[in-house]
Amino acid sequence: MADGRCVRAAVVQAAPVPLAVTAGIAALPGLIEPALDQGAHIIAFGETFLGGYPLWLDEAPGAALWDHPGTRALHAVLLDEAVRIGDPRLSPVQELVDRSRILISIGAHERVRSSLYNCQLLLRPGQPPLIHRKLVPTHGERLIWGRGDGSTLRVHDDDAIGPVGSLICWEHWMPLARAAMHNQGETVHIAAWPTVRETYAMASRHYAFEGRCFVLAAGTIQSRDDMLLGLDQCRMAPEARSAAQGLIEAMPDGQLQFGGSMIIASDATILAQAGSASETLVADLDLDQINQGLTSLDTDGHYARPDVFELRVDTRPQTGVTWGDQS
Repeated sequence: MADGRCVRAAVVQAAPVPLAVTAGIAALPGLIEPALDQGAHIIAFGETFLGGYPLWLDEAPGAALWDHPGTRALHAVLLDEAVRIGDPRLSPVQELVDRSRILISIGAHERVRSSLYNCQLLLRPGQPPLIHRKLVPTHGERLIWGRGDGSTLRVHDDDAIGPVGSLICWEHWMPLARAAMHNQGETVHIAAWPTVRETYAMASRHYAFEGRCFVLAAGTIQSRDDMLLGLDQCRMAPEARSAAQGLIEAMPDGQLQFGGSMIIASDATILAQAGSASETLVADLDLDQINQGLTSLDTDGHYARPDVFELRVDTRPQTGVTWGDQS
C-alpha cells in the first residue's frame, strides 16, 4: 500500500534454505506473496537469506582451523551456489517486482570473480538490483567474505517512498558509514541482521532516531537441521559431502538464529516486533513523521558542523587491477 505519505512495509522472518541458493530463490515467491496480499510496497529479508548465515563459523568447534576439510567443502559449495551480477535465477523474482511495482531487499552470498561477499540486494521495478556489499566482515566472518567498497554505499530513490538504503549487521556500529547513508537522505533503511538480539535492536532504533528514517530490522531463523536439509540439496562429491556434514553435525542441535525482527519509526518507536518463529511482520509508515522529527534533529544538516568535521567517501570500485582499455 502506498497512499499519499503512508507506505506499508513488511519484514519476512523465515528460515532460509542454507547453502542451496538456487532452492532458496525458488522458495521466495511463496514467502513474498503473503506480504503482497497485505499490500506491502517494500519487503525486507535478513542477512544472507539466500544461502543462509554461515553458522559453522560460530558454532562448530575447529571450523577456523587451517585447511579444515568441512570448512573447505562448505566454502566451495557457496562459491558454486552464490548469486552473481545479472544472475538469471533471480528473473522470476524480478518479474514479480516489475509486475507488482514493489521493492524487495534480500541478503545473499554474492560471488565476484573467485571471492564471496556478504551483500544486500534491493530488487526494484524496471532496474537491475541495487547491491550493497558489507564493508567489513565481522570477526570470524573474515574467513569467508571479502570486504566491500564505497561503490556500493548507495541508495535507491523510490517514487512512493523516497531514498531507500541498507547496511548489514555490525556496519551499524561504523559511525562514518552511518553518516554517509544519512547524507543520502534515507526515508526507509533496511538493517539486515542474522538475529535481532537486544544490542542489535538498540543499534537499529538508534539508527532510526539519528537518521530520522524508518528502519526495517530484518532477522532470520535457522537451525542445524535447516543446514543439513540445505546441504542435501547441493551437488557435491561424496568425500566433500561427508566432511561438510560432519562439520555441521558438530554444531549444537536445535534453533540457532531467533528472528526478533522489528519495524521501527523515525522517532525510534517500535511499530511491530516478531518473536522467534516464522512470521510476516507488517506496519504502515507515516512518512510525514520524518519532517516533523527533523525540527529538532538533522544530523546531516542543522545539527551538523561541516566547518569542524568533514567526511570524504571514495565511491570508486576497488578492483585492484586496471586494464589499459579502461578509463
